[in-house]
Amino acid sequence: MSNPKLRVGIIFGGRSGEHDVSLMSARSVFSVLDPHKYDVFPIGITRAGVWLTGPNTWEALNAERTEGLQPCTLLPFPGQNNLYALRNTPAGLQLEALTQLDVVFPLLHGTFGEDGTVQGLLQLADLAFVGAGVLGSAAGMDKALFKDVMRANGLPVVASITITRQQIEQDLPAVIAQAESFAPYPFFTKPANLGSSVGITKCRTRSDLLEGLLEAATYDLRVLIEQAVPNAREIEVAVLGNHNPQASIPGEVRPSGDFYTYDAKYIDESADLIIPAPLPAALADHIRQLAVTAFRAIDCAGLARVDFLLNDATQEVYVGEINTIPGFTTISMYPKLWTATGLPYASLVDRLIELAIERKAEHHRTQRQFRRTA
Repeated sequence: MSNPKLRVGIIFGGRSGEHDVSLMSARSVFSVLDPHKYDVFPIGITRAGVWLTGPNTWEALNAERTEGLQPCTLLPFPGQNNLYALRNTPAGLQLEALTQLDVVFPLLHGTFGEDGTVQGLLQLADLAFVGAGVLGSAAGMDKALFKDVMRANGLPVVASITITRQQIEQDLPAVIAQAESFAPYPFFTKPANLGSSVGITKCRTRSDLLEGLLEAATYDLRVLIEQAVPNAREIEVAVLGNHNPQASIPGEVRPSGDFYTYDAKYIDESADLIIPAPLPAALADHIRQLAVTAFRAIDCAGLARVDFLLNDATQEVYVGEINTIPGFTTISMYPKLWTATGLPYASLVDRLIELAIERKAEHHRTQRQFRRTA
């Protein structure tokens, strides 16, 4: 008798500036899930944070016409593993179990999805899920904290300072003076917790810096001011695994503008993605080793894309950031890197689901109770 199909919940959308990117990633993953292996249950989250499911969930969220969908939720109770419908009845709001889930694939980029919040709910519910847990997700999402962890582990990072939205709003001239005293122009200003280049500005002048700080502060409470690397090349490596993570061959992003913008990533495809990156073999191996070290340093699991900056003149390498739920669109670097390394897209998704189940089994080996004996 054949094994039953796995019941996979795909969570997408979300309360983030990367909502649209999440929809693109989800569409790609839906397209390769083998119906002979999986029963797939879409869980769409609106921009306002409402969880919905039902026929054509993706299409409804994409069109922002969700009236026909069913409000749903997961509960933080271990052992249930149910996706519940929320139904209004004469007796009040009631829960109805729709299906049990074997594994959840969060495709929520950015805040309220990639930052450990959803991962915390899934861990409380004792559900297997793709990707890092609370610690790895939170540490990877926060660019400022991530840099501190890299420094603590002896990994090279670009010089930066972190300031708050409150500092910007209360004394912008002082923030600008602080930035100008720590390094020369140009800078990059970035929301500490976001991805897909949302809210990032390259600042060549004081005027640019002022605008960049205000832009970044609209997306997060904390803002990173980072020194620009001269002669910079952007190198990316995909990492896959749990206890024994493996690194893909490196790829290079050559943007048409000053840096790899949101539009270049997802809209106009103007950047060149070069796989493999044209690097000396020893340097490519060094970057791959750095990627695995960074992955392990934040207790990552399942998957991550590690981004580097390379000073082409000096060959100095800097760990830029780690993306614990990297883009999964058809033009995204993470799946492209694994395809080039020998693992096609559909097989990659299968492997990620296997790793999620493997990590849950490992968690179950942990003793959760302690009782003193006489």
